[in-house]
Amino acid sequence: MRESIRRRLERLADRYEEVGRLLASPDVAGSSDRFRELSMEYARLEPVAREWRAFLALEAEARGAEEMARDADPELRAMAEEERRRLAGAIDSAETALARLLIPKDQHDESNIYLEIRAGTGGDEAAIFAGDLFRMYSRYADAHGWKVEILSENRGEHGGYREVISRVVGRGAYSKLKFESGTHRVQRVPATEAQGRIHTSTCTVAILPELAEIDDVAVADADLRVDTYRSSGAGGQHVNKTDSAVRITHLPTGIVVECQDERSQHKNRSRAMALLKARLLAAEREKQTQAQAASRRLQVGTGDRSERIRTYNFPQGRLTDHRIELTLYKLDQIVDGALDDVVEPLAREYEADQLRGLE
Repeated sequence: MRESIRRRLERLADRYEEVGRLLASPDVAGSSDRFRELSMEYARLEPVAREWRAFLALEAEARGAEEMARDADPELRAMAEEERRRLAGAIDSAETALARLLIPKDQHDESNIYLEIRAGTGGDEAAIFAGDLFRMYSRYADAHGWKVEILSENRGEHGGYREVISRVVGRGAYSKLKFESGTHRVQRVPATEAQGRIHTSTCTVAILPELAEIDDVAVADADLRVDTYRSSGAGGQHVNKTDSAVRITHLPTGIVVECQDERSQHKNRSRAMALLKARLLAAEREKQTQAQAASRRLQVGTGDRSERIRTYNFPQGRLTDHRIELTLYKLDQIVDGALDDVVEPLAREYEADQLRGLE
């Protein structure tokens, strides 16, 4: 184990003991806010302290095996050698587990998300592909027990969407789908293609975490232009009678958001404001991480949609994620919502990048 990581673990273990003593103090027990804050820190540190104690115990066993290996008795030396091999594997595993615990947690991992899909190059076929992507993510959400709410949509002339913005409600939605932001490319023969030629089209996907109150973004009323209009979505005759849909423009950045899902103008405005704040946070995070993201294969949290991240090749039944050179020949199952074989390798690669950074 590297000395820098060892020192960090020692400091965290010491802090765990210190917080435990503070929680037992009458002064802290009498302050509900301070007690709650320290209790949360204690809970965060407990897995690190537990794994660190187990690691130190394995190291002590390894030192005992080293001493036994120098014994004059050949049987004892043979036993020691076997024990050394066992402990070497256990120590490696424990070291990896400790390093994972040191990886900074993304505060938004448990959040709901906003899923935005927009047709890119390719005309009608791009819009149809956007519809396919929305269906893929919706089925994935259903499999995880998440709820999908369409906030606004602009349907394509021959099916699919020019743009569809939805809210996905479910614990851990962001942690599962945060690597999906980027340009998705499809290669297939469109239904309207008489000569059987393969066409290439693209869509952009953006995954934005829904903000909790604790990380809310301040937006001045003077920076907003709010327009109302009649909804074009479902809702019976009601939508033709009232201007319930809301469009909000953030004047300093030019970001525009819309919501027409609810019949209530007040509810649509509230949802549009929540989406606007999520986009503003994503833009701020992009500025902060742009330099380091440029040197990484995974554009995590940047909202960068200019890079082609994935290709869906239907004639070959092949999906390729270009960031980690992942190729899978099960495209039909994936577009039907079986995304775990795609998102899990991305998460593992991100974790490996973080572990390399710790070292």
